[in-house]
Amino acid sequence: MIGLDVLERGGDAMRITVAGSGDAFGSGERFQTCIALGDPGAGAHTLVDCGATSLVALRRQGLDPNAIETVLVSHLHGDHFGGLPFLILDGQFRRRTTDLTVVGPPGTRERLDQAMETLFPGSSGVRRRFAVHVREHADRRPFSTERFTATPFEVRHASGAPAYALRVEDAGQGGTVAYSGDTEWTDALIDASAGADVFFCEGYSPAPVRWHLDLDALAANRHRLGCRRLLLTHMSPSALAADLSDWETADDGLTLVTSGG
Repeated sequence: MIGLDVLERGGDAMRITVAGSGDAFGSGERFQTCIALGDPGAGAHTLVDCGATSLVALRRQGLDPNAIETVLVSHLHGDHFGGLPFLILDGQFRRRTTDLTVVGPPGTRERLDQAMETLFPGSSGVRRRFAVHVREHADRRPFSTERFTATPFEVRHASGAPAYALRVEDAGQGGTVAYSGDTEWTDALIDASAGADVFFCEGYSPAPVRWHLDLDALAANRHRLGCRRLLLTHMSPSALAADLSDWETADDGLTLVTSGG
């Protein structure tokens, strides 16, 4: 665990733990994308993406997978949603009783069932002590719980279904975290990140590459982003080897707590 970082704002609002900050292939020895949200001084209740390595990543940070109530999925690639079968089966075998809600792109239910049947045949139809509720994103239509409001913004990334950036606002005291997901540059990122305390933004490559955000495009548009703080994530080997002195990066184990100052 890297340790605690503090975001200065008015009033405690949100604890953000970067359980996984990597790309699909473990570049830089990083776990796949998994950002855990919770209350200051408490465990996590929500995940933003749940890559295939997420159970290991959560346990590395001392976070209980059974405490996760909601998973917000940006898009349907395995390094962003492939941990869901393991999260569900872990709950089944550890006698979880709290329902789990998954909010993802159109087609999430079908893709999740397919993944479960591929990895663990027969698992998608098992009766459990908890229900798995699947909801679908609709572009710029907020989804709210008693803990947060999440708004998806459609972006440019091919994954067999629409892909989204996500903006999550704490329902209690107003902390806001934004996340680009995987995408080429699109002006939707301006709206997704506006006013956010922290924006976890893909910095996949130093130079343009299709369907991903490169550092050249991000640098050219950085002044248009209204977030208070920007952290690069989902970096390829070429990005990790580049000169990142002008950028702040998210690393596995980074914990941010919004705090009045």
